[in-house]
Amino acid sequence: MKDSLDQLTYLLGKYFRLFLSISFGVFLFILFFQPFPTERFDFNERLVLIAGLGLIVFVFLIFTRIIFPWIIQKYNQSDQEPVFAYFLGGFTLFVITSVAFAFYLYYVAAVELTLYIMFRVALISLVSPVILALYDNYNKLKHENEMLESEKLLLQKQVVNNEKDYLKKNIEIVSESGKEPIYLTIESIAFFLSADNYVEIAYKESGVFKKKLIRNTLKNIEQQIKPYYNFIRCHRTCIVNILYIEKLNRDYYKNWLSIKGHDQQIPVSRQYLMKLKETL
Repeated sequence: MKDSLDQLTYLLGKYFRLFLSISFGVFLFILFFQPFPTERFDFNERLVLIAGLGLIVFVFLIFTRIIFPWIIQKYNQSDQEPVFAYFLGGFTLFVITSVAFAFYLYYVAAVELTLYIMFRVALISLVSPVILALYDNYNKLKHENEMLESEKLLLQKQVVNNEKDYLKKNIEIVSESGKEPIYLTIESIAFFLSADNYVEIAYKESGVFKKKLIRNTLKNIEQQIKPYYNFIRCHRTCIVNILYIEKLNRDYYKNWLSIKGHDQQIPVSRQYLMKLKETL
């Protein structure tokens, strides 16, 4: 019982400002545009009369949106959400507001209910359910956006974790003869340089750059590291790990790469320049 009352109090607090704003908006609309013939009343009487119309809107908003769905939910034994609150609520609000307006205008304001007056009553009564529908759609889209943002952050975390695992993978680099294999992690290799019949491997170990020579061609090395996407050919004599590229430099005669923490300039030929730019 206490939980039900707490839920009811929560809903009243949640929607109070919205309902008050809608009711006050209806009050101001009727006051300024005067859709009903109330000229025989003085200003103060007209204010009280129109305030009654606003109060009708406010009361039925609370009834159709909070009280009645709460009663249904209270006695509903299933876990399913009540159909009334979400499918018939707007239509019910429109109908009972229209009927209440008609009775109020006829019996309190002594307004003759013509077809034209009833048309105006219907239009004004339609305001509340339309605003509530827009409000619900806005909240639904907001909730979906928050869910998508949460999923995005989760996916980004997974990508970062997968990237870390990927970079720690060992690459087996073998010589032309199949002997002297070298095992280095992806994240440790900075670049490969062709050196006659050998390939110089520049890698980082314990924060310090070191070099290894292996008897092979750069073309064969390129085939061995082809499955690993962060290595890119930038010159006929060089393959570089994009993790270590600090900057692409250019002057009138040549292009070259600056390597993070390393003083060697890596040449860039025109043949590979466009692909390198797209990668960076």
